Amino acid sequence: MSNKQVWRLIPLLEASGNLQMAIDKWLLEQHHLRKHPPTLRFYTWSPAAISLGYHQRQYPQEWQNLTWQGKKLDLVRRPTGGRAVLHQGDLTYAVITSGLTGNRLQAYTKICEFLIQGWRSLGVELSYGTTGRGYIHNPNCFGTATGADLVLPNGAKLIGSAQLKRSNVILQHGSIRLQPDAELFAKVFGTESFNKVNFPYRLEQIMTALIAAAQDCFAMEIEVQQLSEWEWEEILNAEVRGG
Repeated sequence: MSNKQVWRLIPLLEASGNLQMAIDKWLLEQHHLRKHPPTLRFYTWSPAAISLGYHQRQYPQEWQNLTWQGKKLDLVRRPTGGRAVLHQGDLTYAVITSGLTGNRLQAYTKICEFLIQGWRSLGVELSYGTTGRGYIHNPNCFGTATGADLVLPNGAKLIGSAQLKRSNVILQHGSIRLQPDAELFAKVFGTESFNKVNFPYRLEQIMTALIAAAQDCFAMEIEVQQLSEWEWEEILNAEVRGG
């Protein structure tokens, strides 16, 4: 018998940003109430969206009228901190867990271990960003890399993460920038530095590598379980209530 903790893995889900954020918030709440195990999930945003950090009040007015492939870009408020992230051509991960010791940055580091290890297994070396507090003045999350971000050897940022803590429960989610459209990126963020990276991996390969690394880093076992009908109902009700 294994005495490893069992985590839930929710299969890849494509949905609107508001719905994805509602799911993450609901999972945090359920785990906080001890009704739900720690969870790992991956998802994509459809339609493409810009997510704003919970406390981010200022952003360019024109963001409200941007389009991508004929569809209006969603503007979505995250429950986590940080700055604006463009969700197009990216894969988002979310970890909901508890019992991590140490301060916020130590918790980031512990959770980011599986990202570093997973990408290393694919032959990609990541390291932590080094930008100091000056990043606060940059509205674009991918314009600078802080200690909570993971960068490629050429300095380009691959993963930007954000966190929300409720007592000892943590929601950390982050955007893995895989195939962003340079033109859209420039439209959103002006002439921000943009390093195009082409990975020869399919989404399934990346997720498989990250899931294997997560099992190792968190010393846990995975149980794959889609959201049930009653869970969808609860999430949608919470989204309506939460606005």
